[in-house]
Amino acid sequence: MTDYVTEHSHPLAYRRALKNLTRVDLANLIGAAAQRRGLRSGTDKHRVRKWEVLAVTPEAETQVYIAEALGLPVELVDPDNWPNWLPGSDGGVVPLGPSSTVTALREALNTAMERLERRTFLTISGTALTTLAAAWATSGGIALAAQSEGGRLVGQDTVTLLENTSRQLNSLVTEQRQHVSALLDAHLVTVTELIAHSRYDRTIGLRLHTLAATLAQTVAWHRFDHGHHAAASKLWIAGLHSAHATDDPDLGAAMLGDLAYQAAWRKDHATAAGILQHALKRTQHPAARSLLHLRLARTLAAQQEKQPALRALAAAEHHLGASSGRPLPAWCAWMSEADLAVDSGQALLDLGDAARAHQLIGEGQVLLPAARDKTRGIFLAYEAASHLKLKQPELAAHAAGEALGLSRRIGAPRCERLVQELVPEFRPYRTAAGVPELLALAAA
Repeated sequence: MTDYVTEHSHPLAYRRALKNLTRVDLANLIGAAAQRRGLRSGTDKHRVRKWEVLAVTPEAETQVYIAEALGLPVELVDPDNWPNWLPGSDGGVVPLGPSSTVTALREALNTAMERLERRTFLTISGTALTTLAAAWATSGGIALAAQSEGGRLVGQDTVTLLENTSRQLNSLVTEQRQHVSALLDAHLVTVTELIAHSRYDRTIGLRLHTLAATLAQTVAWHRFDHGHHAAASKLWIAGLHSAHATDDPDLGAAMLGDLAYQAAWRKDHATAAGILQHALKRTQHPAARSLLHLRLARTLAAQQEKQPALRALAAAEHHLGASSGRPLPAWCAWMSEADLAVDSGQALLDLGDAARAHQLIGEGQVLLPAARDKTRGIFLAYEAASHLKLKQPELAAHAAGEALGLSRRIGAPRCERLVQELVPEFRPYRTAAGVPELLALAAA
């Protein structure tokens, strides 16, 4: 595997593999780009190998052909900056820019459609993610203009239909939403192609980019819940690009907040904290700030940074109750006192205050709306962990069993993984009531 990763470490090889192109395929596409101009290209697989392995720089004209062959905007081509102008050359992250939205969306879709995610070289480094967050935090968005050239005109009726259908699909409860993931994927593909190839005025363009961001976020969560982390990362990054084009800082913060959540889930708390700190620099709505501070508290507590974590918890509580003249962003409309209580409890559990943590997690369970089954499953897993900290294996087994049964019923494998990670902690209590049954259920 090491040789495979090394072979694909060059940005051109990365882009080529992302498109499922061999060197022969790429050479043929470059030849076709030249032929469209009435010219001939001498590119073959051996020359492509020289660019990728021997660090030979293609001629400026050939770099334009390479961009076309890879489906990239020719505006990205900077012959003096080869190969760094290729998207994804910095740790697999497409840099923010005026022509980056479609590139980021297509890269995310290509990664998401790779069923087994065999491409280990698509892993994005924490440094690259933090750098992207910093670039977003110091930029003011872009002035999205009408797209007056291209294919057919996109009207309001088409966009309204896509918006309404996407909203309806996303509003399904978790147990039912698992059946429509392919429809959400298809909607994102459709919106991406409309942005890339259609004509539209600025208002329609803003709606399309907003829809692309929200769809990318939804599809990312589906991939994340099923353990497809590379695809989820790419989708949230694509959502950030789409939000950047709308100049909606809260929508951009949503994508960064989710990337941070994923980093924390993978125990990369330094990256999670870095992303969240950058995200908070531009986040405006109090509810959004509350959610990001709560996630920051969780990741700081996991690093045993007690005082910063407690300050973040206080900020989360303060902002949750604050009034605002702005509409509540849909992506954090679910944020409630239940979430604040349970995640605060989980942070305190990491900081060693098991009794207070258990109390807060219990309060949050009571407050949680019945419709939020997936969140309930995760909260039950947290409850089980707090019972174990208090050496109450019987109660822990009951909560873990509920979480496991619920996660399997609604199709929430991420919730199930939380329970499975607790299983080793139950083994010293094999004779306690309910524990043998839980261990058998976990092994089934």
